[in-house]
Formats: sequence, structure tokens, C-alpha cells
Amino acid sequence: MAVIEVTKDTFEQEVLNSDKPVLVDYNADWCGPCRMMRPVLDELAAERDDIKVVSINIDDEDELAEDNDISSIPCLVVYKNGKEAARNVGLVPKDVVIDLIGG
Repeated sequence: MAVIEVTKDTFEQEVLNSDKPVLVDYNADWCGPCRMMRPVLDELAAERDDIKVVSINIDDEDELAEDNDISSIPCLVVYKNGKEAARNVGLVPKDVVIDLIGG
């Protein structure tokens, strides 16, 4: 599955109401570390069908960023059963992202 672009209109459906854990990448086009993180997220989305990987551009979706206390990017947040389960700020290798998801 590919990384899904999420907006405030689709956040509830794609993230909060998901039947599987969701890895949310809060990012911006101008952010170098965010661009470096994207290939890792694309790989995970392609390899793992037990999770959903979504992307939220904080410049386009500043309300979502504010509502979810995003102050630095890239910020990866794992949601399970509609609730935040884990968070990591900054560029990290794939194994750290996998640990964040929970294996």
C-alpha cells in the first residue's frame, strides 16, 4: 500500500477510525529531514500490510498540526485504536521507526 495523503477532512476516517495501527508522518515540503524520511515511509507502506502509513503536510494542514501538538518536524506519531500510542521527532533510521510502531 502507498503512503496516504491525509487532510483535516479525512483525518478522522483514515487515522482515528482505522482498524489497524496508523503511522502518521507530519512534515513539510521545505523540510530536508522530512524529504529524507519519506523513502523509509514508502518502504514501510509497501512492506507492511498490518499498518497504515499516512502523511500530513503541516503547511497545508496547520489546524491538524496544532490540534495534535506538532511543534517540530519530521514528527512520526503512531495511533492505535484512535489514540496516540508513540511519538518521535526528527530523522531516524528504519529500525527506529519499526520499534516505534511496535515491531
